[in-house]
Amino acid sequence: MTDDNPAPPPLETPLIRPQKPSLLSGLRSSFIAGIVVAAPMAITAYIVFWFVTSPMKELDSFVRRILPAGDSRIETITQAIPGFGLLVALIAITALGAFAKNFLGRAMIRMGEKLLDQMPVVRSLHRFFKNVFETALQKSARSFKEVGLIQYPRQGLYAIAFVVGDASGEVAWRLDGAEHVGVFVPTVPNPTSGFLLYVPRTDFMPLTMSIEDAAKVVFSLGLVVPEFSAPDEAVKRLEQMAERAAVERRSLLQRLAGK
Repeated sequence: MTDDNPAPPPLETPLIRPQKPSLLSGLRSSFIAGIVVAAPMAITAYIVFWFVTSPMKELDSFVRRILPAGDSRIETITQAIPGFGLLVALIAITALGAFAKNFLGRAMIRMGEKLLDQMPVVRSLHRFFKNVFETALQKSARSFKEVGLIQYPRQGLYAIAFVVGDASGEVAWRLDGAEHVGVFVPTVPNPTSGFLLYVPRTDFMPLTMSIEDAAKVVFSLGLVVPEFSAPDEAVKRLEQMAERAAVERRSLLQRLAGK
């Protein structure tokens, strides 16, 4: 009994086989991959080490110095406990935050801010750092939640941008109430600096990649790009797989019927 069914379509193969990479290119690729892995870990470890051995150590020493002298045994114990001053500072900051959330604490903070507003230089410094910390700590849930492309620095050129929030306040009013978003465009190869731009929401092209993957693209100068399959290609592959499965099923049923 002959099988009149067509054979399953062959898997897609490239028309031109890529050349086998040389030993030198393989070593170069491995070296770059090693840098991508080792550099972030080394920089992170150095920053953590510096933060623990410099600011945290100074804070620990400062708190130990201002603690009132008491019983020699208690003082000996507190001096022997590593990070005791830092622990006291963290407890004091937490207690201050709890106090600032009640009515009396808010009233005292308003009085202190009014006093600072009377000092020309101190007033500017206080407002600046207050805005920075409020934006970084209280509004972090809305920051860097979306990544996309905008045309920058001119039409026809595209840059990766991170959404930091909707335009509000006087900025939104000056833009005639149109829906704009604030985006951060990092510079390369130093992504710690960049530009804050307000662009129309319609000019922002969202990407499906995650914030972490977009950051990898920026940090690696575009060398590390996450895998991506276009929706049309994914649908086409699923259709091909379903067609092969149907052909194989019919062929198997016919073989079983012939027996």
